Amino acid sequence: MIRVFIGFDPRESVAYNVLAHSINARASQPVTIAPLALSQLGGLYTRERNPLQSTDFSFSRFLTPYLSGYEGWSVFMDCDMLMRDDIAGLWALRDERYAVMCVKHDHQPKEDTKFLGAVQTKYEKKNWSSVMLFNNARCRALTPDYVNRATGLELHQFKWLSNDNLIGSLPPRWNHLVGYQAPSGEAALVHFTLGGPYFDDYVDCEYASEWYSERAAMLRVDQRHA
Repeated sequence: MIRVFIGFDPRESVAYNVLAHSINARASQPVTIAPLALSQLGGLYTRERNPLQSTDFSFSRFLTPYLSGYEGWSVFMDCDMLMRDDIAGLWALRDERYAVMCVKHDHQPKEDTKFLGAVQTKYEKKNWSSVMLFNNARCRALTPDYVNRATGLELHQFKWLSNDNLIGSLPPRWNHLVGYQAPSGEAALVHFTLGGPYFDDYVDCEYASEWYSERAAMLRVDQRHA
């Protein structure tokens, strides 16, 4: 069973649902998908919202190992994405040598704002945590208490690990940054990090037509029996 957690923000509810559909539509193995919705986390997540926080799941994503019982592996991904390939290909890259695996972007954005006027923060390892393969048993430092009190940089720069050698690399095709990297047919998972086509300012962004097609497929209803 491929266990997936997707960041959820009510302002991007359609993004979550289209991403989940795109995963299920292409998966060759059983998949479970859960939204990381703050309304469902009860007393587990208590930290106050940071002014620089652009989404509800900026920090709650690090509860994934705890929510998995620190057992097996789990995938986390932001909701502003579209799956273009079989997630089993990502799952097959799990490597027990590592505590977590991600695409190690050298992402240095030049703009100051992104979707909905959110501040574009700049820091080392930016976007590494937007897609993570967690080896849950090796991520026991990520307790609810730690996730609630750690700084944003401590979390997103993987300071909860003893060293960076525990971070494995995923191929770039599993977190393709739309608007920063040249469009590629090889991109397996595209990331609308600046803003997705569901926002007015990004309706014509790269891969937008594919996203609209996926939304249409999700909403399909056959009115007649075959």
